[in-house]
Amino acid sequence: MKTFLFSIITILSLSAIAMAQKGVDTQTQKIKEEAKGNTSRATDVGRTFDWGKGKTRTRERLANPYRLNSRRDVLVETILSVLQEKKITVDEASSRIKDGFIVTLPYTFIKGSVVTQNELGRYGILDPYDTAWSRAQYTLTIEIQSIDGIQNNVSVIAKIEGRAGTGLTSEWRNVPSSGLAEDEFLAKLVEAVTGNSPDPDQDTDN
Repeated sequence: MKTFLFSIITILSLSAIAMAQKGVDTQTQKIKEEAKGNTSRATDVGRTFDWGKGKTRTRERLANPYRLNSRRDVLVETILSVLQEKKITVDEASSRIKDGFIVTLPYTFIKGSVVTQNELGRYGILDPYDTAWSRAQYTLTIEIQSIDGIQNNVSVIAKIEGRAGTGLTSEWRNVPSSGLAEDEFLAKLVEAVTGNSPDPDQDTDN
């Protein structure tokens, strides 16, 4: 009899332990399911992403020749003023200023072996094997082609040169223009004539 009662008590005890373990597993499973379903954090609510702000805005290159509305003589004076502002000297001997044909002296826009490579690569199209550049310059040829009394086409051609050397000798080499020097001058001229810069406004952080 005692053996029978002991067996019943043992079975009931084991059943209670099993039920308790099952309850723990159910609670753990519930916590895991809740955690899995709640993948977003409270701080993510209302979060937005701005992919455009802070990016450098660019524009298409200006037409070259570029049409401007201005009297020829006034346009010539404006061109000379822009060149002076950029500290570019006019080659008086090669220019025919009254005819609207202006040639500049070489303008050194960068020098130093460390920085010349990258800057010259912006203004010119470099051969990948040319690496020893110490300075760079360009010469502008600006021509006004009259359409009528007030409309004129202004064309700009840049001759890009780089000072290349091997350590023992150095020489000036012509580099094909990328069009940047021409575009920069035309942009300044358009702003001087019209009062509006063709360059887009850049984003600034307030």
